[in-house]
Amino acid sequence: MNIDFVRSFFVVVKAGSLNRAAEQLHISQSTLTRQIQTLENELGGKVFERSTAGVALTAAGQFLLENMRPVVASFDSIAATAREIAAGRSGTVRVGYLLSATTEFLNPVLATMRRARPDANVALFDLTPAEQIEALRNGKIDIGLIGPSGALLSREFYTRRLTAYPVFVGMAEEHPLAKNDSLRLKDLRNEEILSASEELVPGYDGWITKHCRRAGFRPRFRRGTSSLTEGLSRLVSERVVTIQPQYLTKTAVPGVVFRPLRDDKMQWDMFLVWQRGKVSQIVKLLIDLLADKGAQISHDMP
Repeated sequence: MNIDFVRSFFVVVKAGSLNRAAEQLHISQSTLTRQIQTLENELGGKVFERSTAGVALTAAGQFLLENMRPVVASFDSIAATAREIAAGRSGTVRVGYLLSATTEFLNPVLATMRRARPDANVALFDLTPAEQIEALRNGKIDIGLIGPSGALLSREFYTRRLTAYPVFVGMAEEHPLAKNDSLRLKDLRNEEILSASEELVPGYDGWITKHCRRAGFRPRFRRGTSSLTEGLSRLVSERVVTIQPQYLTKTAVPGVVFRPLRDDKMQWDMFLVWQRGKVSQIVKLLIDLLADKGAQISHDMP
């Protein structure tokens, strides 16, 4: 249904006649008549009863009037917002993030942003890496704060590596490897590593496999879970290990310990991913602040 023809229908209803409505719309009456006829053909019935006194709504016309007003208003609002985004003038930025990374990374940046731009509106969405990627593809978020999965997205979106965290091995405190102060990747040769579903963390298993092969072995994976807390609990019950970034070692789970992995080439990259095309000043500011925070974290790491 042509939205402009629906708008013309509204004008006719308010004006009470095709002639007056045509004058208000600055089009000929014959053009307006064709628009209304096209609308009626799409509906399969009349929306007006015409007389020498003007027009009166039919039952179908009354239903169309009452139910299409909010639809057109919503359309206009969406279109206006889309134009603001396309022009880089939007005052809202929608951010997808990993909950585990917010305390150290996102929260301080948002505090700085509120001081710099108190008028800015930031909408936050706690999403897995896979959910962030889908939301970026659907235009539901402007920015994603993603781990190593971000390395897979450079062809679709703009990406920036913000920082790299040291990697730790998580295990049960009774695990034989727990007696070591630190580990090498080759120490995991005979261990089962807790996997991460491609539906949740794309590229995670491939990232581990790449580094294990460099260390001279092929990793053995145990099927993972949809929850980090559940996964860490399985370290105790199933004698598997997990490889995670430093910031996750602060997650307290009874019976679980973390040991640093001393392999210089294996690190947990934190990526910023955002939509291609022109971005608003608000989005650009947040990107710059996140980049600065990433540089600060990298500088402060031992």
